[in-house]
Amino acid sequence: MLDPSHSEEKLRIEDLRSFKILDTPAEQAYDDVVKLASYICDTPIALISLIDEDRQWFKARVGLNAMETPRGQAFCAHAILDPDRVMEVPDTQQDARFVDNPLVTGDPGIRFYAGAPLLTPSGAALGTVCVIDRVPRKLTERQSEALQALSRQVVQLLALRRVNAELELVTKAQTLRHQQLENQQRRIEELNHDLQEQTLTDPLTALKNRRAFDTLLSHEFARSLRSKSPLCLLMVDADHFKAYNDAFGHVAGDQALMFIALAIKSQARAYDHVARYGGEEFCVILPDTQLNEALVVAERIRDSIKSIHGLRRPMSASIGVAYSEGISSPKRLVELADRAMYLAKQGGRDRVEIFLPPT
Repeated sequence: MLDPSHSEEKLRIEDLRSFKILDTPAEQAYDDVVKLASYICDTPIALISLIDEDRQWFKARVGLNAMETPRGQAFCAHAILDPDRVMEVPDTQQDARFVDNPLVTGDPGIRFYAGAPLLTPSGAALGTVCVIDRVPRKLTERQSEALQALSRQVVQLLALRRVNAELELVTKAQTLRHQQLENQQRRIEELNHDLQEQTLTDPLTALKNRRAFDTLLSHEFARSLRSKSPLCLLMVDADHFKAYNDAFGHVAGDQALMFIALAIKSQARAYDHVARYGGEEFCVILPDTQLNEALVVAERIRDSIKSIHGLRRPMSASIGVAYSEGISSPKRLVELADRAMYLAKQGGRDRVEIFLPPT
């Protein structure tokens, strides 16, 4: 019996462990092999035995309850020393190697043993397919050949197992790589979205900026023409904002703009677009909105701005309203809203005005 520290034995153990078969659950393919071995050889016990450093472990078994035995008691540990033939012990009580073996003198009371080594292409004998009886006997030539055929079948199963394991590792690596690429792509998209949002968002008020407003108004105006739906635009200007800035400073002025932005946003619908047009001017695009409805929204915004708490002094706003009917372009709609806003300022501020061009 080879010393486990011997170089050849170390290589054999490495080969055995490369299959990752030791201590795995029962599998039908291996169970079928031992059932066939028991039937063909007409024995009550059949095993697929694998020999590691300290034990023989049974991948499949018929007629035996034990899952493993010490290597020093293993008949198979002798069989793998001559891997090119079936080792047969017709009567253990007549064989000096085994007559005192606990598996002979005690349970299961082995009197006959035959084992066909599991020989890998690399020349490593991993264990055996073996059959055991409790009475002396011999295998026929055909039974011996069948036992060898079954051992070759087990080696094929082991090889297939290793290939599948390697494919699984490759698949896992590919899946992980794919997930990493997806995560990277998702992160790039998020960063691009964030960057786009930054380029389209006013950093002070978090509303859409002038660039975004121009794009949104262009889209809504085109949609209004296609669907023949009404479109209104509000231009909101904070009254006497320069005086507020001069009196209380730019920090207070910025805070006032943020409050005004929130006040406007609070009165807008989910599908309206609120933007900071520039300085203290804000715009509200109102899709699918008739002129009388826009006036109601404008009045609500005016009241909301007057009701802001937390400012150094109350604020008000002048609001101009423009309607898309008969208007040729988004630019023209902005011009009309701007004129209406100036009408509100000229009329005393803190009011809503409409500028309707002559037809």
